[in-house]
Amino acid sequence: MDRTATAPALSERDRAKNTPTQDRLPWPARLFLFSLIIPWIIELGPLRLSVSRFILIATMIPCLVMWMNGKAGRIRTPDILVILFCLWCAISLAVVHDAATSFQSGGMMAIETMGAYFLARVLIRNEQQFHGMVKAIFLIILLLLPFSLYEAATGSNIALNTFRSVLPTQIDYFMAPRWGLRRVQSVFDHPILYGVFCTSMFALVHKVLGRNASPLRRWGRSVLVFLATFLSMSSGPLSALVVQALLMSWGWFLRDFRYRWHVLAAFFASLYTAVSLLSNQSFFEFYVHYFAFSQDTGWDRIRIWHYGWLSVFNHPMFGIGHNEYQRPEWMEPSIDMFWLINFVRFGYIAGILMVLIFGWVFFSTALKKGLNEQQNDYRTPFLISIIGIFTVGWTVHFWNAPYLLIMFYLGSASWIQDVGGDAGQRRKAIPKGPVRTSVASS
Repeated sequence: MDRTATAPALSERDRAKNTPTQDRLPWPARLFLFSLIIPWIIELGPLRLSVSRFILIATMIPCLVMWMNGKAGRIRTPDILVILFCLWCAISLAVVHDAATSFQSGGMMAIETMGAYFLARVLIRNEQQFHGMVKAIFLIILLLLPFSLYEAATGSNIALNTFRSVLPTQIDYFMAPRWGLRRVQSVFDHPILYGVFCTSMFALVHKVLGRNASPLRRWGRSVLVFLATFLSMSSGPLSALVVQALLMSWGWFLRDFRYRWHVLAAFFASLYTAVSLLSNQSFFEFYVHYFAFSQDTGWDRIRIWHYGWLSVFNHPMFGIGHNEYQRPEWMEPSIDMFWLINFVRFGYIAGILMVLIFGWVFFSTALKKGLNEQQNDYRTPFLISIIGIFTVGWTVHFWNAPYLLIMFYLGSASWIQDVGGDAGQRRKAIPKGPVRTSVASS
């Protein structure tokens, strides 16, 4: 007999009493997350290290050993794709540059990509630990918010200056104010990265932390995440936040309609087709042209798109490594587009592998059946947040702390795949209500 179908639902207080200690977010994961807002730069010879990189160096091998021993459930396709991506990047750097560059730069990329992904893959194995991750990141956003408000109002980055008084940090990247406010950089490398860090948690904070909270607390937390994202004054993160809000609204208004997500997918497919056929712009050009804060910003990204793909066509196999791509002299050398830069730097294979990592995590999670109500309610905002990250990736390159967070984030929901099977560290299920089998519930 199916116990989850017959056992009475427990209150949230009863569940908390019955939740074992190992269901809390493990301290290495918590330590890693809080290290993301420590901007110190520690140089050891040619290596440029941070506190978060030190943690990943210390934890990557143990996590890989635990993963290979089955402590994180069975090996899954995204795990292999992450490893292949890092291997191909190292090969590309060796071909374009030399073995030393491959070892140093490719090794650091592996530490950041594999280290962050497998840390979450191994240490977040159930919904309680997933909840702990969201709570920890929300507390980080909350901790930074007073300093961000001060920075926006006065123009002084007090958080970064405080850290810099102890050890070197990145530069204070001052940008032209918008609406009379400074674009907040906080402890990150750029204002847009602060926005990415905050916007990635919007749906999760609202629906995971707010699942059993009062409307005041649920909406209050969401407003704080919105405010933090807004202070970056960046169109990309704000667009991602709006996309998440619209998806959550769609799911709520049509919550009794079983095929609501199928209809929405068909709508976007139709929109993509219509723009491609009826507009003189590609869908990407249409997006960045109409959703940028300024026309100049939109045209800059369109030029990056054109010249970036020209570089990919000229260097399709191994990319250009750390060399600058060909472009007019008056263009900036940066490529502000995560979904393009891996193609440019490391060739088609690396770019496709990164797209597959995101796509496989998304669709395998979306199509998982047999989840109970709480698990389903955690899956939905995870998928919405992935869509938000995918959206903002067209307007910014992820690096340093936000990149580490996103790779950690991709590994954090692998426990969903092990629900109902042999999950290694999976705890004995506590009945939480009837089982749902729909793709995603709002």
